[in-house]
Amino acid sequence: MKLIVGLGNPGDNYCLTKHNFGFWIIDKLVEQRSLKYRLGKGDYVFALDNDCMFLKPTSFMNNSGVAIKQAMNYYKKIDDIIIIYDDIDIDLGHIRFRANGSDGGHNGLKSIIYHLKTDVFDRLKIGIATDLNMRPSEAYVLKPFSKKYLDLVNEVIDYASSSINYYLNNNITSAMNNYNKRNNDNGK
Repeated sequence: MKLIVGLGNPGDNYCLTKHNFGFWIIDKLVEQRSLKYRLGKGDYVFALDNDCMFLKPTSFMNNSGVAIKQAMNYYKKIDDIIIIYDDIDIDLGHIRFRANGSDGGHNGLKSIIYHLKTDVFDRLKIGIATDLNMRPSEAYVLKPFSKKYLDLVNEVIDYASSSINYYLNNNITSAMNNYNKRNNDNGK
């Protein structure tokens, strides 16, 4: 089974913040498949579709690894994982697949690496950098995008969802080759 995780923070106070980009993309993927979320056996909600589990941690970002470990302990047949999350070092409108690596200062990834005891899992980074002052980064990621970026944000949600669908039908190397170098009219 493939585990597709979107990172974010639960609750109305956070639902529109940049840090919730992973949630927005998981929601789009679940909606495209006409699935419904169910409560998990831990700190997460999930939707199942054939050999894929779409998961959103219900803990806060800094504890994302707990929810993923709980899901993996309950569903023993999870063998592929991809984490979808915001990246302040990539411009809004760009996405980047990666096969493994460090947490890059992202506390959600730090928690996942700690709880899984490995950094070898696939990732889709979603750029959130804009021309605004992004420091301190902890404050920037917990604010919504300004109205002038909303059309681009919606385009990125569609594009990233499409890229995940491609990934699910191929592999990380193919997704990296196809999406990391691609530029289109929207600057992605």
